Amino acid sequence: MLDICGAPPLRKRDSGLAGLAWIVISQQVSTASANAIHARFMTRFPRPEASAILACTEDDLRGCGLSAPKIRTLRAICEAAASGALDFAALPHMEAHEAHDALVAIKGIGPWTADIFLLFSLGHPDAWPVGDLALQEAARMALNLRKRPDAARLEKLGERWRPYRGAAARLLWSYYGAVKQRAKEERP
Repeated sequence: MLDICGAPPLRKRDSGLAGLAWIVISQQVSTASANAIHARFMTRFPRPEASAILACTEDDLRGCGLSAPKIRTLRAICEAAASGALDFAALPHMEAHEAHDALVAIKGIGPWTADIFLLFSLGHPDAWPVGDLALQEAARMALNLRKRPDAARLEKLGERWRPYRGAAARLLWSYYGAVKQRAKEERP
């Protein structure tokens, strides 16, 4: 895989509220839309703080381009951070499953969001986002599987890379991207 894709990029994000906000903002929208919404959000909140976001009206947040579900999720994150239920400073020192559980306890944060935050914001070596479709497809391609593994199967397949499943995920995504790019270039 390394011969095909080279070393995977680090792609590290902020480890606090700003990093988690970026992941929430960028979900289920195009890259261009995510970048535009994030730029407006960062103009409004140059250093995102829970208290500042909680003090805003829903109209203020909608003005950044956020949908109602994303506003609810961001507010839930900020409420958890403000109350101490979510301790951004403690997350990097937890085992992956403990940090994952702390994040998914917040309304609006699902397993994929938690795992992506652990991997790209905290750099957790064992984060393994089994619900990511591109990761599932990458595993199918790299391991020569007949069909794309579902989350449960990918969880089992990932055991071979524990406690460095995060590194395996980065390599698989890079491999997937390189193979897709090659196929695109080879088309007439």
